[in-house]
Amino acid sequence: MTSTTWARLVEPPHAGGRTFLDWPLAIDLARLEADVAVLGIPFGVPYRSDQPTNDQIDAPEAVRAQSGQFSDGPDHHDFDVGGPLLDGRAVTCVDCGDVTDDVDDASAHYRNAERAVRAILGAGALPLVIGGDHGVTIPALRAYRDHGPVFVVHVDAHLDWRDEVNGVREGYSSPLRRASEMPWVSGMVQIGMRGTGSARQAEVDAARAYGSAIVPAIDVLDGGIAVALAHIPAGARYYVTIDADGLDPSVMPGVMAPVPGGLLFHHVRGLLHALVARGRVVGMDVVEIAPSRDVNGISAITAGRLLLNLVGAMVRAGQLGG
Repeated sequence: MTSTTWARLVEPPHAGGRTFLDWPLAIDLARLEADVAVLGIPFGVPYRSDQPTNDQIDAPEAVRAQSGQFSDGPDHHDFDVGGPLLDGRAVTCVDCGDVTDDVDDASAHYRNAERAVRAILGAGALPLVIGGDHGVTIPALRAYRDHGPVFVVHVDAHLDWRDEVNGVREGYSSPLRRASEMPWVSGMVQIGMRGTGSARQAEVDAARAYGSAIVPAIDVLDGGIAVALAHIPAGARYYVTIDADGLDPSVMPGVMAPVPGGLLFHHVRGLLHALVARGRVVGMDVVEIAPSRDVNGISAITAGRLLLNLVGAMVRAGQLGG
């Protein structure tokens, strides 16, 4: 595939052109050379014809815009990771911009997203995806068809196991159901479930029948993140998908469906560090941030901090760069 064709898959980020942490912009995916690649996937699949977009489409821009709040720069000591982010190592980090859409073809965005993530994986880079609603996890995981097996680690208030909504099978209520149908997905754990939401009893039964380990938020709040880690195999390749509402609204206020009693930042930070210690994270997304509902940019800052914790932990584990 030519360089020109790859370039059509992504476009530079908005917000005045600012990239994530001011990392170099790399939208020529045919010539991508990187260890870490941020990718915005703004659009999901609407459930109704009068709702072609939702507030989460602005989340990649919002997270990038808070770069100066979640990091003072690569040379500053980061207490979350025990030193400067890249620890003085030769780690190449880039921003691949946002996946393009087509107003005349609603499915083009998902096709482009899958191809863009596949290009990042083909270049040997770690994809860090910023959604978009949770439907974007579907094309992201499809890109791992030739890069499996992967074990999915899912943080969310909701189970996301609907088979369809209004005939739509790839919307934000279905990503884990669709993941369970991918042969290269070896299993999953779902952490942070609470309250009532998209799951009927039939969806819970289907998830359990598949073999998904469901860990309610209260179990983590009472017993710590070790309760969830007990369901995660050691030595595996992990794809982490974090719905912003999986965290408590005090930490992630900018969501469409806030539910009290969620995970705290240190739970999810601890989860990421533990995954790096026990296996290898091969991709991560943070989705469902609604910028218009955020408070002082807290949700975008929290998302940035989680992404940086993964990078910093992987650098120190010798899993990124030289």
